[in-house]
Amino acid sequence: MEERLRPYIGQVQMYEDPKRQEAARRTVPLEELEEKALVSLAKEGKFKPSKAEQDQAFLLQLLYWFKQSFRWVNAPSCESCGSETISQGMGSPVPSELLYGASRVELYRCRYCLRTTRFPRYNDPLKLLETRRGRCGEWANCFTLYCRAFGYDSRLVLDFTDHVWTECFSEYLGRWMHLDSCEAVYDKPLLYEKGWNKKLNYAFGIARDGVYDVTKRYTRKWHEVLTRRNLITESALPGLLNKLTGECRRSFPSQALSSLVDRERREAESLERDLHSSDDPSVSLPGRQSGDKQWRMSRAEIGPEDNNSSVTCSSCPVRTCMDEHVTRIYNSLSPLLSHFAENPVSQLTAVEVLITFKELLMKMRSLPFKTRRVPLDSLPISKASFVNELLPSFDELLNALSLKLDNSDGKIEICLAGDPVRTALVLPVVLDALDDAITNLKNCKNLTKDILCLPLVKVNRIHSGSVLASGEEIPLGIATSAFDGTRETKWEEPNGAKGCWLIYKVPRNKAEELVAYELMSANDVPERDPMDWVIEGSDDSGDSWRVLDRQTSQLFENRFQRKTFLIKSTGLLSNAFRFRFLAVRDSQSNPRLQIGSIDLYARGS
Repeated sequence: MEERLRPYIGQVQMYEDPKRQEAARRTVPLEELEEKALVSLAKEGKFKPSKAEQDQAFLLQLLYWFKQSFRWVNAPSCESCGSETISQGMGSPVPSELLYGASRVELYRCRYCLRTTRFPRYNDPLKLLETRRGRCGEWANCFTLYCRAFGYDSRLVLDFTDHVWTECFSEYLGRWMHLDSCEAVYDKPLLYEKGWNKKLNYAFGIARDGVYDVTKRYTRKWHEVLTRRNLITESALPGLLNKLTGECRRSFPSQALSSLVDRERREAESLERDLHSSDDPSVSLPGRQSGDKQWRMSRAEIGPEDNNSSVTCSSCPVRTCMDEHVTRIYNSLSPLLSHFAENPVSQLTAVEVLITFKELLMKMRSLPFKTRRVPLDSLPISKASFVNELLPSFDELLNALSLKLDNSDGKIEICLAGDPVRTALVLPVVLDALDDAITNLKNCKNLTKDILCLPLVKVNRIHSGSVLASGEEIPLGIATSAFDGTRETKWEEPNGAKGCWLIYKVPRNKAEELVAYELMSANDVPERDPMDWVIEGSDDSGDSWRVLDRQTSQLFENRFQRKTFLIKSTGLLSNAFRFRFLAVRDSQSNPRLQIGSIDLYARGS
């Protein structure tokens, strides 16, 4: 046991090297991840988050970024021609490979040119920052360095049934949190036992301050696990871990040691509590996703349901939509569109104005979020004149974006007017809204007052309600994602192909007359699009329902396609609405339903 654990103590000490930490930080798009973290909090209504909340949100964005920036290797491509390779066993490492801890080197032969490609299994995370590829060992090794580089107390978790992942101490949660960079899954410690169907025995968290037996965090079958723990007696194991931990802490000051002892005590109590707690049966954990399917099957880690590729929940909480900014954006486009309809402006000119403004905002979005500023003199002269002329019509839209016009230096610029996070939150909404308006304008034969209605003008959108759904994907496909106004997200119901539902309750039980609604198809998999559904209204908060509209055989021809549906019945006031989705485009080959967005429109005052 000691021989297996001791090498990892030396490995995690590399995470404390300032040069390695600095090298790691240089590869991270820091401001981009900070922006995404703060926007994720803003979507929960947290515009002034605590440091603990910010740190937690940044860690999750670091996890998602790492998943996209690191590459899984089943068999490396041929270094000569890029073709597929087949394994030829192991080779001897050369000095340049040993320099970065690659004591094992896999050899592969190209199927096409027959040349040999070497795949050194580097253990030095500094080298992994360069290669950015590997299997779970390389992934967890490199990601744990990133966590330490940004100041998170971190552990490399070694699973003796052949997997590796990371734990970080979350100040926000007040406990250790599981993070698997290969799967981009966090805080789901039962992933391996319940999702992958692993038969665990030992899992050790190895950090700069010691070696910890964390197996109990990852099981609810401790008595079964005990029967497989036969490498060392249970009575001897604590003594070995104390010995190794004592070596790690030799140079620690007494105050730090006291804090560690206190945290260990609280962790031990938590592990015992969790061990005897019941897991949530409504949460479904997926089988392993990293690695090719044949390899996963050979390891029996594919899980009980191979079609379940993500964490899902069939007993969802009531969620509040933080989407007032979406309604403000839709309303703020109305003065500009009214200007087009009420003045002698050609369709081509109107479209060009919106395209030009969209280009300005896209340029602004590409800039650092804390100092966004775009000069209007960057526009071509042919466009600048009519954009300047129409600037007063953009006032409401700029206000909704927390932007303003500034000409203090003798040139007109669009710049931040307030909290940069509010602008970051709203920018993707307005870009999608402009894109939609451009499409609708192109379909208008004449620019008259007759166009000032749906689908072009979207006023009186209902917002800030609460949502409850029959199921959702966690964390990126939750029900409120259908109301956040962007194409970047969607509501995904993992078992919704043959029937599911979503209930929206109007805030403060206000009674509204629904006059129209819009559904937008999501980014991919047309088979998951809704095809048949019923929308119902309730005037008693959901105790009884009346049918407001019924649709059958609806087909979304394109991704991100919006369809507008007018409510024919009038005068019916409701404080809750229910969608019953009855079928998707293809329920035979696909179990899921997904929707890019849902917008509800009330009769105006």
